[in-house]
Amino acid sequence: MVSTQPATAIDWHALPPGEALRRLNTDALCGLPAGEAARRLAQHGPNALPEPPSRPLWSIFLHQLRSPLIAILGVAAGLALAMGHLGDAAVIVVVVLVNGVLGSLQEGRAERSMAALRQLSAVQVRVWRDGAEQRVSAHTLVPGDLLLLAAGDAVVADARLLEAVRLQVAEAALTGESVPVTKTVAAVPEASALADRHCLLHAGTLVTAGRARAVVVATGRHTEIGRIAGLTERAQEPPTPLEQRLERFGRTLTLAALGLFALVMALGLWRGMPLAEVLMVAISQMVSMVPEGLPVAMTIALAVGMQRMAARGAIICRLAAVETLGSTTVICSDKTGTLTRNEMTVVALWLPGDGGGHRLDVQGSGYAPLGALQHADGRAAAPDLAGLQALARAAVLCNDAQLLPPADGGAWQMVGDPTEGALLTLAAKLGLDLDATRAAAPRLAEQPFDADTQRMATLHRCAHSRAQWLVKGSPEAVLRLCGAEQPDTLQAARSQAEALAAQALRVLALAVVDGVDPASAPAPDDPTLAARGRLLGLVGQIDPPREAAAAAVAACQAAGIRPVMVTGDHKLTGLAIARQLGIAGADDRAVDGPELERMGEAELLDALPGIAVFARVQPAQKLRIVEALQSRGEVVAMTGDGVNDAPALARADVGVAMGRSGTEVAKSAARIVITDDDFATLVHAVEQGRVVYANLKKVILYLFATSVDEVILLLLCLLAGLPLPLLAVQILWINIVTEGTLTVNLVMDPADGDEMRRQPTARNEALFDRTMLLRAALMALSAAAVAFVWFQWRLQSGVALDQARTEVFTLVALTQWFNMLNCRSATTSVFQRRSLRNRWLVGGLVVSVLLQAAVLYWPAMNALFHTVPLDGRTLLVLMALAAVVLAVEELRKHGMRA
Repeated sequence: MVSTQPATAIDWHALPPGEALRRLNTDALCGLPAGEAARRLAQHGPNALPEPPSRPLWSIFLHQLRSPLIAILGVAAGLALAMGHLGDAAVIVVVVLVNGVLGSLQEGRAERSMAALRQLSAVQVRVWRDGAEQRVSAHTLVPGDLLLLAAGDAVVADARLLEAVRLQVAEAALTGESVPVTKTVAAVPEASALADRHCLLHAGTLVTAGRARAVVVATGRHTEIGRIAGLTERAQEPPTPLEQRLERFGRTLTLAALGLFALVMALGLWRGMPLAEVLMVAISQMVSMVPEGLPVAMTIALAVGMQRMAARGAIICRLAAVETLGSTTVICSDKTGTLTRNEMTVVALWLPGDGGGHRLDVQGSGYAPLGALQHADGRAAAPDLAGLQALARAAVLCNDAQLLPPADGGAWQMVGDPTEGALLTLAAKLGLDLDATRAAAPRLAEQPFDADTQRMATLHRCAHSRAQWLVKGSPEAVLRLCGAEQPDTLQAARSQAEALAAQALRVLALAVVDGVDPASAPAPDDPTLAARGRLLGLVGQIDPPREAAAAAVAACQAAGIRPVMVTGDHKLTGLAIARQLGIAGADDRAVDGPELERMGEAELLDALPGIAVFARVQPAQKLRIVEALQSRGEVVAMTGDGVNDAPALARADVGVAMGRSGTEVAKSAARIVITDDDFATLVHAVEQGRVVYANLKKVILYLFATSVDEVILLLLCLLAGLPLPLLAVQILWINIVTEGTLTVNLVMDPADGDEMRRQPTARNEALFDRTMLLRAALMALSAAAVAFVWFQWRLQSGVALDQARTEVFTLVALTQWFNMLNCRSATTSVFQRRSLRNRWLVGGLVVSVLLQAAVLYWPAMNALFHTVPLDGRTLLVLMALAAVVLAVEELRKHGMRA
């Protein structure tokens, strides 16, 4: 029976690995069967920390009522009630309730959207079940699972180590250790402190180096971090820059509303109007000035934008990324898997030998071991060519990937790194039995691939009790170990590596260090071995560009965004691919790590505009590239997938991690995770970020323009000595109910189609810029002028005051509907837009029209809102007058286009 106790209840760190496996009833070779894993999942529950309970709708509704605006409306309702205006008081209460319900529904929808996005970004982990490696959701881990970990992985459950190779884990989140801790398999005393339990891995920590196999001993709330989480609450994410700007904008309008309140009160009393009537109208105008729908609209805009991005494969981890995407001016993108398909195939070999060595071409594609070898002149090459089998053997042994034969008529499958998978396919094409080759030379030790050294090495037992190091990596890194070679051989290898790289091939070198004592086994770069390396050959792999990459690059450039390639490949390989994709022009150049190291800061800043490719750069240099671009005023998006990419991802304005190949360390540092590792997906996310920001500005413009027109109308009538054109309840109806049906729906607008033909949004651009101020002024002045002239003429014509007010009430509502159409684009004519594309906006407009019709033609509503029914002819005249605001804005747009 598997233990159900938490990790702290059993001293797992004091137990030998075999005893831990026995207590958990786990087979060390096969892992858990799928059925047993499902049973334990039902018993223990998902491997997740308890989330705070979702708020019920009534709680969200009460939160809506805590607004200062609601308090002002409450005062207004109290005054109306005290003066005996029961109808006005009832209208205000209904308006408050309707506004609260609409806000609650929209906020609840936003919370559900965020919950769905959290499910999309769930961590995937590698486990050994049913005798095979599998990738499963971290939520499905159970005690007894065999967990497979490598550098860059997040530890998602507490686990007892069974195997560890140069394993280092960052435990700062749990123990406060400032540097990664080296982990070992050996048990430690029972009384060991948490930080000293070197044979245990804990959830919430990160693997920074090496690899490991461990058995899960605790999940979810039974882990150490789960116990701590039960005592604390997660801090809320700080407000984003956009939220702060909106807050400042709201405060400015609130101050303006208070000033308006004082002005209306002064003018009304100067006119000798009743205090109660002036007070009610002043409060109503103050409420109309404050954009109470803006916070809800912003929340919905961001949530909708995040959903749309998620549907295209971009998971947003931080809200700030949505707004920053619209300002991005440079995208530093990895090549392999992002701009290319990450489906490596060996197409060329070079073997050292007399006369400059032998160049061979390899036929076939994909991971199927089908394809012949040819000499450069087209002659078939024999698989037993001198040195070829030694190269293939090293490619199999210094390799962590697996090549799986087709099942049920499918294709050959590769598990692991695509570069290593291509090497296994090459060896199989040459006739090697992969399993037999590995069994004949067991691995004794290893040095996992490291981005700093740019190589991997494995130690294997050979005949006569000796051992050998097999090394693979970049030609520069491997050739430095081959001191035993003749200088002309090394020079030929360097020339061939450059020639292959110039053909857009990724080049690897393989070497062997023979005669190693397995008892001591110094590292291959140890001074005692460094001169004994023997070059086995070069391998050229091709990774074709993604089909959509070139179009995505062109879209970036049209949008004022400069793509820059940052790759671990040779600079000639990177430059060749960059020119194929349009990233690099004829005059652009590539710079590699050593060149970058020699550049001073001033020289780098001057050279940046002409550098299209950074190749073979160190992690610290990636960070330097980001900081140099930012110092030039660029807004930088940086992609990455490795542990060493995390500092650059965190420093970039928008860090983008790869969802398939990316490590959990990279994902935790990034603001966006691209699920398909495709550059085109990132470009779509940039486009959607611009859509979100543009829609928010539409809402701000609409709210401002439709609030100011009522203020101007009221002030004109007060100054002209006319009666109030609108009563308090009518103002509230227009601003909270009629507008409320459109404001939130306006942020659902789809893309205009020209977002990627606009320049990036300036980092310091005002939320309400001059263009928006001009548009708002034109819309508000034209609407107020039309309503004022009509009201004055109707009163002079002897029309009853209630009739004139009802007409102005309807005219103001009509102008706001036309202004909604005006706000959808700053340059495109309403008659050129496909307005029906936003079904939410169309639906909101229909609801708004029906509500306004109810106020006009339902006797009960007539009494509450002091309105009278209007005939059809009058409605047509009012509609024609309201269309003046549309005509004025269309003339402005025509001038802009001209």
